[in-house]
Amino acid sequence: MRLYLHGHEYKYAVEQMLLTMFPAERPEYPDGKPEGERLEISLSHTAQRTTACCTLRINGGIYKGRAQCANTAMTDALHTDRVCQRLIKDAIYRAALRSGCPRPAWGALTGVRPGKVLSSLIAEEHDEDKALRRFIREYDVSPARAQLCMTTTRETLRAAASLSPKDICLYVGIPFCPTRCAYCSFVSQSVEKSMKLIPPFLEALEKEIAATAAQVNALGLRVVSVYMGGGTPTTLSAEQLDRLCSVLEDEFDLSAVREYTVEAGRPDTISTAKLRVLRAHGVDRVSVNPQTMSDRVLELIGRRHTAADIEHALQLVRETGGFDVNMDLIAGLPGDSAEGFRDTVEKVLALGAENITVHTLSLKKGSRITLEEVPIPGADEVAAMLDFAGERLSAAGYSPYYLYRQKFMSGGFENVGWAKDGRVNLYNICIMEELCSIIAMGGGGSTKLIRPDDGRNIRIMAPKYPLEYINSIGNTCAEKVKILDFYNNIEHK
Repeated sequence: MRLYLHGHEYKYAVEQMLLTMFPAERPEYPDGKPEGERLEISLSHTAQRTTACCTLRINGGIYKGRAQCANTAMTDALHTDRVCQRLIKDAIYRAALRSGCPRPAWGALTGVRPGKVLSSLIAEEHDEDKALRRFIREYDVSPARAQLCMTTTRETLRAAASLSPKDICLYVGIPFCPTRCAYCSFVSQSVEKSMKLIPPFLEALEKEIAATAAQVNALGLRVVSVYMGGGTPTTLSAEQLDRLCSVLEDEFDLSAVREYTVEAGRPDTISTAKLRVLRAHGVDRVSVNPQTMSDRVLELIGRRHTAADIEHALQLVRETGGFDVNMDLIAGLPGDSAEGFRDTVEKVLALGAENITVHTLSLKKGSRITLEEVPIPGADEVAAMLDFAGERLSAAGYSPYYLYRQKFMSGGFENVGWAKDGRVNLYNICIMEELCSIIAMGGGGSTKLIRPDDGRNIRIMAPKYPLEYINSIGNTCAEKVKILDFYNNIEHK
């Protein structure tokens, strides 16, 4: 869609709302006089008010939207910037609704973390009911989604109250998988193509672990959660996992760790030997991720296993003992249906996992589904899948404890983590709600350092590709001094 901005340069805000209301459209910024089907959005200021106006010309019609607020609401430059973006989004949203666009479940709310918006409203109102009403009214969020968000926000507030300013989580990224799934765009190497890269990758990772631990230990930071993800960490052999876990134990003080998670997402990578190694090192939570329990859909998305393999892998986990289990499902996969997804939910519930995470398919640019334009279920069918999952999980004694959204998500919905009573995963809450620093190691690791006082943060990114990671390990280790600088700056302010 042609976009014309007048009186501002808030392209990102415009594009966010374009994606929300017109997900099939891509932004264009043509030169010259506005013409053809287009969206024009202006921002103007008077001494008293700031106003955003949108004119949408589409399908032969002209639709307008307007939003404004008093300048007294803009207390500083950062807040002014946020208010202006909000006005622009609201004006576009109103014009789009008038053009006949369906009302999204999350209304005019954009961004990954709905809970942060609701948390801010609770802090302002000092009253959950008032905050919830504002959330629904100001963002046009459906009551069902608003209540879902309130439930997860309460878990966030409980988790935040349990953390001290020097508490951190560790993430270890293992960017290898047996094969690449059709929906995946994560940078990971299939083992069948890159087995030779694993030993030098692990050698480089050990160097990064040592460099990271030196900074963490010098600062007296306390590790409360460890999460090994990827990729699929259990792609590594039992011996490789044993050495990696031993290095982590030798370098970091893990005595305060509340939970230790390893993603064993692909059942074709799980063995009794690997599980025993992980349990011996204190790992107490694993992910065994079917995504679907339909063999036909598994084949369509490139998973080289069956539903029976999932059941066998879970049996191995239970026989080893001592693990909480998370199982990931994806609503909206190619070849799936509402009926098929209901069958998946019932089968996974029968397996008794402590956590079940229900994802909505995200149409990532580099995935095979997107590149090959593979047909997927429509928004209404995805909505039916999610509604059933929520109702059935609630009835089975699970509660939602964290949620987040992604770009290009089918129907504009959400991902939700569900847990049995007392079995929430602290790491998931911390990373999604930015409650504490996440210090990452490994290929594609994204360290996010969070200021405890105001939540502002900085990122430190590691190289994505395994070979690039190996060749750049010297520079990656040198960058760890940024952790020391960040925390020293906090203490000196």
